[in-house]
Amino acid sequence: MGKINGCIKCLFIFFNVLFAILGCMLMFAAVKVSAYSLMFSEIGGPNLVWIWVFAIGVLGISILGIVAACCEKELILKVFAGFMGVGMIIMLIFGIIVVVARNEVKKGFDSTASEFGKIIMNHNELRDMLDSFQQSGHCCGLGGFADWGDKIPVSCECSSGVYGSFGESTCKQKPQGISGPDQIYAKGCGEFIFMYIDILFQVSMGFCFGFAVTALLGLLITILMIHQVKRYDSSGGTSIAMKGY
Repeated sequence: MGKINGCIKCLFIFFNVLFAILGCMLMFAAVKVSAYSLMFSEIGGPNLVWIWVFAIGVLGISILGIVAACCEKELILKVFAGFMGVGMIIMLIFGIIVVVARNEVKKGFDSTASEFGKIIMNHNELRDMLDSFQQSGHCCGLGGFADWGDKIPVSCECSSGVYGSFGESTCKQKPQGISGPDQIYAKGCGEFIFMYIDILFQVSMGFCFGFAVTALLGLLITILMIHQVKRYDSSGGTSIAMKGY
């Protein structure tokens, strides 16, 4: 019989395997969103390198937890417990940082939408993405139609009585000297785009604070396993019943 209770050990390893898989998924997600790192940083968002740091940290600590439980060594368990304590504090700090970053991004959209719109116009992929947003959100440009310069796309064409993401679409006459539809959407897409970015921030906040709680539970379970290992070693290798736990 091992030093650690079999049920606790299996449950501990199971959850660490799940978090190891989650770490791999986060690394895959980091690769996918790396193409938009420039866009995200331009509006005040955190650098996406933190996704890599977080993903590698989750994967590494999960592997350490699996090794600690399998080896049943007090030293390795103590190291893992230390990581859990530090991780809990870091996740709380990251959660606060994400909240602050969300507010900064919101200010970025409100105050520098036109400047950011110029950045989008210089990237074909981002420009096509904005064009798709205009069709589904019934809006034109990021801060307004002026982002498109003197050539407004067909996706900005407005029809009265159509309900989009902001309610009934508000139309305005196209300025003279500019090519494009006669009636265009009066609203920009900044608010529409931020709605989706805000969802990402909310998910990130849930991850950070959720991981903080998970790290606390992991710390408590690790302390319990350390106590079991100590009792086993102090008894000279004799298995101890779980009545006291």
